[in-house]
Amino acid sequence: MAKTPPKASLVDHDLILELTKLLNETGLTEIEIEQDGKRVRVARGTVAAAAPAAAPAIPVSAPQPIVESISRPIDPAKHPGAVTSPMVGTAYGAAEPGAKPFVEVGTVVKTGDTLLIIEAMKTMNQIPAPRAGKVTQVLFEDGQPVEFGEPLVIIE
Repeated sequence: MAKTPPKASLVDHDLILELTKLLNETGLTEIEIEQDGKRVRVARGTVAAAAPAAAPAIPVSAPQPIVESISRPIDPAKHPGAVTSPMVGTAYGAAEPGAKPFVEVGTVVKTGDTLLIIEAMKTMNQIPAPRAGKVTQVLFEDGQPVEFGEPLVIIE
């Protein structure tokens, strides 16, 4: 085990730095890429993790389940009550700056109630609740960009 080739490094520091720079430039909160059987995810406010698709070495297999178990509860996109963004744009939680937000954690909504507004190409698009229920999580930040398919709100 004393001879490990330098190219066998599981962490591509240059790729992580490049993704971090891209994350900061675009204002995104998370970016993930998969290349050559390795998956790298960089996110704001969380630990950036590099996890190989298949564990090539014994030392890597021990931490990998920890990374995966941490990732599962954090991924709200898989939640059955997730309301995802139908477009790319800027998310706003209220009709105008300083106004009361459309929804907060604990708000009970009916089908069709406005959850937030997404501005796309100078057009304000109201995002309606697809079902009735109680808002348990608000996953977007007011005035921040959102991507298509990004989870915005959890309704249970």
